[in-house]
Amino acid sequence: MDIIMDRRNLHRIPELQWDLPKTSAYVQYSLEKLKCRVFSPVENAVCAFFDFGAEAAIAFRADMDALPIEEMTGAAYASGHPGKMHACGHDGHTAILLELARRLDKKERLPHNVLLIFQPAEESPGGAKIICDTGVLAQHRVQAVFGLHLWPGLEKGCVFSREQELMASASELTVDIYGKSSHIGNAAAGIDATAAAVEFYRQVREAEASFPPEVFRLMNFGQFHSGTVRNALSAHARMEGSLRAFQDEVLEKLREKLREAAKNVEQQFGCTVEITLGDSYPAVMNDPGLLRRVERIAPVKKLEAPSMTAEDFSWYQRFAGGIFFFLGLGDAPALHASNFDFDEAVLVNGADFFEKLAEEFR
Repeated sequence: MDIIMDRRNLHRIPELQWDLPKTSAYVQYSLEKLKCRVFSPVENAVCAFFDFGAEAAIAFRADMDALPIEEMTGAAYASGHPGKMHACGHDGHTAILLELARRLDKKERLPHNVLLIFQPAEESPGGAKIICDTGVLAQHRVQAVFGLHLWPGLEKGCVFSREQELMASASELTVDIYGKSSHIGNAAAGIDATAAAVEFYRQVREAEASFPPEVFRLMNFGQFHSGTVRNALSAHARMEGSLRAFQDEVLEKLREKLREAAKNVEQQFGCTVEITLGDSYPAVMNDPGLLRRVERIAPVKKLEAPSMTAEDFSWYQRFAGGIFFFLGLGDAPALHASNFDFDEAVLVNGADFFEKLAEEFR
């Protein structure tokens, strides 16, 4: 089956961020056989425009980049690029869109034109906004953009989504705490950056827990480094984590809590606390009215709670509106795991779903 062949071929050649020469060449070669206009709005991005003579268009997006992970699946089609792996299913997303292209090629009429977007750099640094900034959506009169993500733990082959909050706005958070080193036998002469960092962590976690449970948010750390030797107070501690929410006002309140904790710890320990927040993707927010239009065309199961993971598909929603979906993988390894793999039969379900939207969305 072509869709599975595409997925496996792409899985063998994982590439990172914007540097996707083999992947984009594979996609472009596959599309050039079809009755569509193939072009690149930015380097290593590929678009295919199917013109059905309509005034407006809808768009479908797939991401193409992989992750810097050493693959451990042992599959016959495993990565041929050491230290790189399609551990997030982007090879599957791209295969679904290539299959949709082949199906569109056989159609004589649709109620709108169709733009397919094959995007680099979803994982990092965020290719969606750069593609949107080229004006490609406005130039093709795109009225809505659709995308999906393969998702372990959800019913295999079924499409899921929800109104409003689906995936969070995420910002990288780095906290540097500067104290003064001294021998631990003379601790009074120093300022313990480790102790200050522990107190900062305690206050931040307490502040995050103070929000009502119905307010979806996250403020936490995954890395903590402090000190250089065992018998001296640390002069520097670094904490690295993430700040996530869905509404701008919630994000600002989380930032306020960070600043308050920093001020408290500086006063208590006599240290210096520096907070650095990276740029963030906006939250993926699904318009209720648009989702109801989709639900009249094809079944979409409801997710009770959003995911606190992030996705730069949100930029398409800000430029043209759109809905993002999860395609269930059943009992599959976790995303970003070195053993991530899945039953490739679900890819057909994704292509069927997209084809139905292409045919009937109005």
